[in-house]
Amino acid sequence: MLHIQNLLGGFNEVEISELITYNKVSNTINSHYPEILNFFDNRSTNASAESFNAKIKAFTDTQRGITDTPFFLYRLTKIYA
Repeated sequence: MLHIQNLLGGFNEVEISELITYNKVSNTINSHYPEILNFFDNRSTNASAESFNAKIKAFTDTQRGITDTPFFLYRLTKIYA
């Protein structure tokens, strides 16, 4: 819980400073606040989803000129499901 208090305390100082770079960081943190808290609460990330997306991208790179989308999805599910 200490991390959350530090994070919230920093927002007030950033807003007062009116520095553009720090305000951009503050806005990013504000927009992703639930995901940040989820990491501290559960130590969970979206790394597995990112890894799966990378595998799909690598697979599509090897399958140039795909014309049969249903067959492509079938192959994808057979390999990675």
